Amino acid sequence: EVQLAESGGGLVQAGGSLRLSCAASGFAFADYAIGWFRQVPGRERERVSCISPSDMSTYHADFVKGRFTISSDNAKKTVYLQMSSLEPDDTAVYYCSAEILGCTEAPYHQNYWGQGTRVTVSA
Repeated sequence: EVQLAESGGGLVQAGGSLRLSCAASGFAFADYAIGWFRQVPGRERERVSCISPSDMSTYHADFVKGRFTISSDNAKKTVYLQMSSLEPDDTAVYYCSAEILGCTEAPYHQNYWGQGTRVTVSA
């Protein structure tokens, strides 16, 4: 059974930090790009960050560059998103995803999704 199990969301004040984790199982981890999207009500799901475990290449959306860092522990099949200098606009449900095509920005390209973890940043 394919699983992407997210954890690490919560409530934090602006300027604070959180680390999200995504533990993968049930598929060939090294063959997929693993990353994060986020979504707020009424808006489309948007790509935040992504990593290819095979070569550790990464992608970060412009609105998180310099604040968020994605990394992968291939032995644990777990991807992390370290989020710093959080802003109220970062409030969203964050979804882990796996994509065979690589780090694209398209939600419809994702092969697998996690259940999501909520991040709330207070002003």
